[in-house]
Amino acid sequence: MSFELLNSLAKQRKPFLFISDFEANNVEVITLDKVQDFDIEFSIDENYNSNTKSNSHLKELKKNPLNFKKYKKKFDSVIEEIKNGNTYLLNLTQPTKIKTELNLKDIFLLSNAHYKLRYKDEFICFSPEKFVQIKNNKINAFPMKGTIDANIIEAKEKILADAKEMAEHIMIVDLLRNDLSIVSKNVRVEKFRYITKVSAGNKNLFQVSSHISGDLEEDWHIKIGDILKELLPAGSISGTPKKSTLKIIKKIENYERDFYSGVFGVYDGESFDSGVMIRFIQNTKEGFVYKSGGGITLDSDAKLEYKELLDKVYLP
Repeated sequence: MSFELLNSLAKQRKPFLFISDFEANNVEVITLDKVQDFDIEFSIDENYNSNTKSNSHLKELKKNPLNFKKYKKKFDSVIEEIKNGNTYLLNLTQPTKIKTELNLKDIFLLSNAHYKLRYKDEFICFSPEKFVQIKNNKINAFPMKGTIDANIIEAKEKILADAKEMAEHIMIVDLLRNDLSIVSKNVRVEKFRYITKVSAGNKNLFQVSSHISGDLEEDWHIKIGDILKELLPAGSISGTPKKSTLKIIKKIENYERDFYSGVFGVYDGESFDSGVMIRFIQNTKEGFVYKSGGGITLDSDAKLEYKELLDKVYLP
């Protein structure tokens, strides 16, 4: 029903906020004129890098992650599935218990990110990653795959030359090309493997992205719900082939992603912009849980992947 509602609202050119969990089973749609009635805050800011804020008053974030031995067991299960031909790339994620003196509203106000969403007192994301952007009858996707500490000597050169990272990125670009081909025509890779810098707490990361686009019919507004339904879950945060990989994720991760790695976006009556909900903190009965992970391929190293999972646990 929610996806049909999106079609109906866009047909009227009525602006809305769209929020979907990872598997697109729990979808919320709120018209922008009603958002103030809910305890929800969001921001989509292309120029967020220029909005620097001092976080010197923040206390150190305390992490209580899954230990490496347990992570390695899950990692080995993914490698076994890859060797059996059931997946080629799988985004393995896990929850990390954290402690901070801040509440979700504090974190939202202090965070500096392209896509920010605080949903009541339930969760917050401060994500650098686009899902899809639709403007002027053109749909764009910006898969983000490949991360390295920016302080490493020749970090850009190393991440771009890394064979494992290259293979992972190519797989995701190919998946997104196929996804966009379902909903659009003349799909092409506009820009392949470019570097962006992301602030990750007390360190900076370089992340590798690509830009893929396709052409939509002029009546895409009345089909926006159908388009999103076809594209979810986000390929960059699941893996390829998507259908079989999703089954493996459910079996191996053994926890509920819920809204983590889902999508939120805004339709303003003319265009649509959306982000993947990574850099994600959930408020649970046991306290705050930070969910993070990374893509696993046959060439992945368990210790490096575990380090990446922990590096992505930070306050913005």
